[in-house]
Amino acid sequence: MSASNSDLDDNGNLDETTTDPDADRADGSDEDPLEPAARAELLAAENKRLRTEYVRARQSQYRRTAAGLALVGVVTALGAVAFPDGREVLFALAAVGLFGGVLTYYLTPGTFVAADVGERIYAAMAANEAAIAGELGLGDDRIYVPAGEPVDAHLYVPQQSTDELPTPDELDGPFLTEPDHRGLSLEPTGGTLFEGFERALTEELATAPAPLATQLADGLVEQFELAAGAEPDVDVQSGRVTVAITASAFGAVDRFDHPIASFLAVGFVIGLGRPIRLEVTPGDERSDWLVTCRWDDDDETSVGTAAATREEIAHDEDGGGNERTEPGAA
Repeated sequence: MSASNSDLDDNGNLDETTTDPDADRADGSDEDPLEPAARAELLAAENKRLRTEYVRARQSQYRRTAAGLALVGVVTALGAVAFPDGREVLFALAAVGLFGGVLTYYLTPGTFVAADVGERIYAAMAANEAAIAGELGLGDDRIYVPAGEPVDAHLYVPQQSTDELPTPDELDGPFLTEPDHRGLSLEPTGGTLFEGFERALTEELATAPAPLATQLADGLVEQFELAAGAEPDVDVQSGRVTVAITASAFGAVDRFDHPIASFLAVGFVIGLGRPIRLEVTPGDERSDWLVTCRWDDDDETSVGTAAATREEIAHDEDGGGNERTEPGAA
């Protein structure tokens, strides 16, 4: 048996070193470089499939609800035919069921945005604004103050802690450079949330701390679903409301202008007509976070001023209306 030149060493001896393909595969030297890319593509495809299934499941849930309401309407209508004595009530229930079924079916949302997507968007904004405040050497105070149109409240981050706050005319920002009011003046994330909340109210916005706190807590949980629980604790004498937050949908609440804390602060600013100093601390075994809103008892602005001012603005926008005449006036 002959050996090729490539198998002989410099002395003409046969080189006993051989290449074992199985050994090369064992040490991973022939790993396919395309395998990580293929795995990434598979993961991306799986994520897309899961999102599609999630949307389909949510839509199916709404449509099952619509079908259930429609079924109740049909059964009730048949009952109205079979039982003439209760026909009026049964026909009314049938109309409600059928109408509710149609609305639920056609108003089913076609797109769902997962909470973690919104949280990531907010996290980037919070990090940027906190970095700006840090670079400017601003303090840790977060004060929400009444402002003029088009935003009813602003977030004021002062350079130094002070009891003297800027007036609405001095809130032209975002950078305040007046010697007495150096800091940031920002439109809060809770501003537009509060606008949507107020439009959905079926009653007037409360102007007393206790009922206002209840309204805002219900809005967080029931309307926006930003938290699984929100329990307010009101101390009017000391000018404080603390809301215990459970299971925040947007992560840690102690970050810069968090939607939950911002919504509560803006709500109290507009409802009470006073500046609100915000504090957020970790909770205890009963809650995850404690959001505390404080106002100054010595503030000259009365609790009912906000509602009166808003009614006056609405009255002016309507053209002034007719002048009120006191009974018996000439």
